Amino acid sequence: MGLVARTLERVKPSPTMAITNKAREMKASGFDVIGLGAGEPDFDTPDNIKQAAIEAIERGETKYTAVDGIPELKQAISEKFARENGLDYKPSEITVGSGGKQVLYNALLATLDPGDEAIIPAPYWVSYPDIVLLSGAEPVIVDTNLEDGFKITPTQLEKAITPKTKWFIFNSPSNPTGAAYTCDEIKALTEVLLRHERVWVLSDDIYEHLVYDDFKFTTPVQVEPKLKERTLTLNGVSKAYSMTGWRIGYGGGPAPLIKAISTLQSQSTSNPCSISQWAAVEALRGPQDFLKGWVKSFQERRDLVVSMLNQAKGIDCPTPEGAFYVYPSCTGCIGKTTPQGKTIASDEDFATALLQEEGVAVVHGAAFGLSPFFRISYATGIEALEEACRRIQRFCASLS
Repeated sequence: MGLVARTLERVKPSPTMAITNKAREMKASGFDVIGLGAGEPDFDTPDNIKQAAIEAIERGETKYTAVDGIPELKQAISEKFARENGLDYKPSEITVGSGGKQVLYNALLATLDPGDEAIIPAPYWVSYPDIVLLSGAEPVIVDTNLEDGFKITPTQLEKAITPKTKWFIFNSPSNPTGAAYTCDEIKALTEVLLRHERVWVLSDDIYEHLVYDDFKFTTPVQVEPKLKERTLTLNGVSKAYSMTGWRIGYGGGPAPLIKAISTLQSQSTSNPCSISQWAAVEALRGPQDFLKGWVKSFQERRDLVVSMLNQAKGIDCPTPEGAFYVYPSCTGCIGKTTPQGKTIASDEDFATALLQEEGVAVVHGAAFGLSPFFRISYATGIEALEEACRRIQRFCASLS
């Protein structure tokens, strides 16, 4: 009898973490590596948030808290939903977890049974299908395409829904593509969902504040309030406030779902870090003006990366509406050979050779369920991005 449970055989380690760790190892060994794999802002957490954490420590806020969040944080989240999204979530309809990933994990584990299905548009964040698999359910992957801006269409959604469908997992702006759905595009999807009363919606809004070119963010329940009783609106402080390591995510949804999530969390991690919760209160209630400067910097980086990648031979890079990723096609490089004689047969081969020969770490598209593409995170300094793009241009030019 083996040690590892059969359930774990259904999942694989996070490819984005793997490429980030590989880049770190190569750097530690003396290689000149530019890592473009990590999905976290390079800005520091704002000082007022750090100060709130220090004050919480000095006040002695170092004990267990309520399993799914202190009342002060739940109230701040409720105010945020009302202020920014026009949504009315009472504290009893809010859960707080150790990062958005835990809230997502709890929601799916608490609701999915073997035989259930969850619809996931590809390319997807790497954890969505694996968490569905851990629950014993089946991910139903719907491939989008570059021509549609990597967005699932109402026709595709309708076709994917079966009597077994339990969840539709929706992410806008998207990781890995940066694609963001307009209000009209969301409305078209919600019209499909209204016809299928058994299907729940998990809307991952974690990149909400990182949108460009006057794009206006909206979330499904905001567009179609009738879906509120079967939607979990997921968010967190990781991306907008550069608090990835603080591990605070949250969700708003119907009270019975929130109670089920709390029950599961009570037997796994219990409460999120008490200090991080108080820091998150300040993040949501404190000054938000710094965001304009961050968004401006991200947009400048996006424009630089898109421009330089589109000058690389065999690369086609669309301009994303949000997040801090680009998802270029490397179709023009497939089938070619490196100067060392290695054939580029897939996007994974492309990413591997790029790392080995030019020291640029990107994540291959197969990790996100759609090839032949690769993901670049431009959440790093402009000089490093310029140098990385020059190396990619050189690498592509060297293929024959």
